[in-house]
Amino acid sequence: MSTENEGAAVPSEAKPPTGPQPDRASASASGAQTPGAPPAAPPPPDFAPTVPPVPGGGFDDPGRMPPYHDGRVPQPGYGHPGDDPTAERTTQFPAYAAGAGGGGWGQQPPYGGGGDPWGTTGSPVPKRRNGGLIAAVLVAALVAGGIGGGIGFWAAGQADSASTTVSASGDPGALNRKPTSVSGIAQKALPSVVTIEAQGATGDGGTGTGFIYDKQGHILTNNHVVASAADGGKLTATFSNGKKYDAEVVGRAQGYDVAVIKLKNASGVPLNPLPLGKSSNVQVGDATIAIGAPFGLSGTVTTGIISAKDRPVASSDGGGSSASYMSALQTDASINPGNSGGPLMDAAGNVIGINSAIQSAGNGGGMGSESQQSGSIGLGFAIPIDQAARVAQDLIRTGKPVYPQIGVQVGMRDTGNGATIARTGNNGSDAVTPNGPADKAGLKPGDTITKLDDTVVDSGPTLISEIWQHKPGDQVTLTYKRGGKEHTAQVTLGQRTGDK
Repeated sequence: MSTENEGAAVPSEAKPPTGPQPDRASASASGAQTPGAPPAAPPPPDFAPTVPPVPGGGFDDPGRMPPYHDGRVPQPGYGHPGDDPTAERTTQFPAYAAGAGGGGWGQQPPYGGGGDPWGTTGSPVPKRRNGGLIAAVLVAALVAGGIGGGIGFWAAGQADSASTTVSASGDPGALNRKPTSVSGIAQKALPSVVTIEAQGATGDGGTGTGFIYDKQGHILTNNHVVASAADGGKLTATFSNGKKYDAEVVGRAQGYDVAVIKLKNASGVPLNPLPLGKSSNVQVGDATIAIGAPFGLSGTVTTGIISAKDRPVASSDGGGSSASYMSALQTDASINPGNSGGPLMDAAGNVIGINSAIQSAGNGGGMGSESQQSGSIGLGFAIPIDQAARVAQDLIRTGKPVYPQIGVQVGMRDTGNGATIARTGNNGSDAVTPNGPADKAGLKPGDTITKLDDTVVDSGPTLISEIWQHKPGDQVTLTYKRGGKEHTAQVTLGQRTGDK
């Protein structure tokens, strides 16, 4: 039997010792008792025994000592009348107080009681000598010691077979649930995170995550979460309280992997937008919190850190569409299929990214949207919120994305040495757009771009990811190689509207 937060069990009712008991009348006037085999010690009572006065104070009165041979009644705390106070007396007492009359507790001192320790009442007694005090005290000590030892022996035997556990205090104040704790941030953010179910016209679809972007009912998520329902499909958004609402696509950016949807009937819906942080201020090692619906498990909260910044990631939803590019925030917070579109937050509860892609052991070392991956191995990637918010504003305003560009076509497979401008473009087009930003800056086919501002460019996807971190009209410095020599050029970014 296991007891919670208790010691060895004690019987609720004291039981007298069993077996033959010596007759109370066998006690001599000197207080010595006939020794015998001690019975098992009884357990302590659950109450402090009291002894009511009995008229007459006879021999069977448990509140009094037995009379002496000459008829005098002894009083507690004294020896026999006439004893020499200087005489040393020795009292023989059996173990465990075997002479207790009737096996009861009447002759033991009351627990915690005051006044007469033996419970006697009556009128003052004649003056007696104090020589017997030592003997009486010794008797009381032996009785108490014997009983205490028996109880201890009995309790130890009971405890041997018991299992004692200790329960926590359960004090909520001892837990760190401040607003800035993970628990505090999660409790505040969860009502603003939704689980998105997308179903295409042909029945295909999936589950992802989104979060409230503004009070008008716009929800920010990934393009690959809603793409299947964009043309004649069905979208729903389910809040943490279980309420589900129909939604529609406002706009989506395939290249950025960003989409905005809106609740069709937002009246009466508590819309609390999550605060947006600044991804440009994020540092490696900062704490992160991810919320989503991995494998359909809505409201899942995981934590980690920023493992890296400006990680170039090219991903695809596996549907044969063009890839998406991002200069991602890398985190080791657990991100799995279903987390797509959910918020990545900092330690203050501000959104710093949109969870979008993972790398797992089952995809051959490549990167892609997490909807096509097997599971998290601690390599998750989020679209920086600075970029995502800018894209969201364009989608809300016009329904179409706007991409900054330099007007060149580069190789997408070569890595390590930079982004090389193709000799010829797709379908025989010009690799450098005539009169475009790069053409105006003097770049030519075959040039290899190695830097954009201070960021090293090792491939075509890295160059695109870095350009898309900016907005049209921004001026950047390109470092490139031509004929083994390094050159720099100032380029003002142009723009392209919509996805191709």
